[in-house]
Amino acid sequence: MTDRPGYDPLSRPNLGESVERALLESPCGPLPPTQPFSGAGIYAIHYQGGFEPYRPISAPGCDTAIYVGKAIPPGARRGGVGLGVDPGVVLFARLSQHARSIDQAQNLRIEDFRCRYLVVEDIWIPLGESLAIRKYRPLWNVGPVDGFGNHAPGSGRREQERSAWDVLHPGRPWADSLRTGREPDNVIGAIRLYFAGVIPPTPPTGDEDEPLPADPESISAPGLGRIDYGLDASDAGGEVGRDLALPEPDDPPS
Repeated sequence: MTDRPGYDPLSRPNLGESVERALLESPCGPLPPTQPFSGAGIYAIHYQGGFEPYRPISAPGCDTAIYVGKAIPPGARRGGVGLGVDPGVVLFARLSQHARSIDQAQNLRIEDFRCRYLVVEDIWIPLGESLAIRKYRPLWNVGPVDGFGNHAPGSGRREQERSAWDVLHPGRPWADSLRTGREPDNVIGAIRLYFAGVIPPTPPTGDEDEPLPADPESISAPGLGRIDYGLDASDAGGEVGRDLALPEPDDPPS
């Protein structure tokens, strides 16, 4: 007789899949969202434009993500997860940051991007993100166009090489000062091999996702200008400028 394992709806994988499912069922709207909102969580960014190398994933719907990420509450990296930490506006601010990066790129249009997001309890954020990355295998996460979520390096790291994202999409002011180690044609060639299945997905790096601005009272984003939230540091959850670099997913895609 063969024993079949019982289904446990409260197991970690099954709970994570429910979070992932809720993200996929959430509305797909403009990037950044048109109205600020509170909360931490996970998100997916979708591309619908005409940039030739991205044609295999460009579609009117939101079926394929080009990037998946998360925004965790301030203090979570110091053990504050699950202890009632006020997340402030971290998820909205993260999406606004990404919109600004895209808007600065010389060969991308913010109008060609959409996003879906899910405000979720902080203990489920890393698992939900990991499962969404595993499902979508996003080009900007596990493909050859790494570096979208990178932030400006410190003064001692100015000699580092530009990421593939900044090579392919020049325009972020801080990236212009970094060393160029490859050409856009090299990145485009790698993208074609990735979509052809020649280059396998790679785990996301720990450098992804830049921290929020040091000033929690205002965040600028394309189409929204400078947004005043009327918050002080305590309202936003603490040291916003230093705490929100996102850690590597607990369960990287295979």
